[in-house]
Amino acid sequence: MPDREAFEAAKSKVIGIDRQRLGIGTLSEKTVHAILKHYYEPDETKHEIPVGGFVADIQNGDRIIEIQTRQFDRLRGKLEAFLQEYKVTVVYPIPYEKWLIWIDEETGNLSKKRKSPAKGNAYVAFAELYKIKKYLKHPNLEFRFAMLTMEEYRLLNGWSRDKKRGSSRYDRIPGEFVEEVEISRPEDYMQFIPIELETDFTSREFAAAAKIPVALAQTVLNILYEMGVVTRVGKKGNLYLYAVLE
Repeated sequence: MPDREAFEAAKSKVIGIDRQRLGIGTLSEKTVHAILKHYYEPDETKHEIPVGGFVADIQNGDRIIEIQTRQFDRLRGKLEAFLQEYKVTVVYPIPYEKWLIWIDEETGNLSKKRKSPAKGNAYVAFAELYKIKKYLKHPNLEFRFAMLTMEEYRLLNGWSRDKKRGSSRYDRIPGEFVEEVEISRPEDYMQFIPIELETDFTSREFAAAAKIPVALAQTVLNILYEMGVVTRVGKKGNLYLYAVLE
């Protein structure tokens, strides 16, 4: 369970109690990243520490914490250097519920916030895990998926008539820390198997049970197969049949 009191303290430290007084975009790093860094390690002397030719977000003794908001492929060099000597925790924030606010670049005006109909889940992290698949079995590597409510600020600079399609994300401001999903050992990947699945199942059946797109289900099953959580037991048409390993 996340420590909500500590999370509120981290938010106050980074953006202050009155965010409107500070304004959006006044910080030197993206807000979600900064808040999570202060949440997982309040002691700023342990932030931004040079290690093995790289800079670790947090280094405390033999433990390193990296806050990675996207593009896990950028972690490969760090993982090569850090995992040799350190326990590494990768924290990945996921929008559980999201409100969109648009910024007019010409006037600086903000739109009214609108709630996105999509609700986040931990499965979306697997698209990023796939980019570092070769490291997933390393005993020094673990993950924390931080499920957060967020306000997302986007610039009206896209290519469509309303300037929303192809727009740039400006910043995300977290609200509530809803849940933390932890992966510390291969067995922890079992939590991603929907309990209602039959003995043998395809990626389509997995997708329906998990309520995710089929393409994402195929990526999830690729990782679960790599981690020894499921095995391939045959085919149904052109799709693999999977079974859970006990």
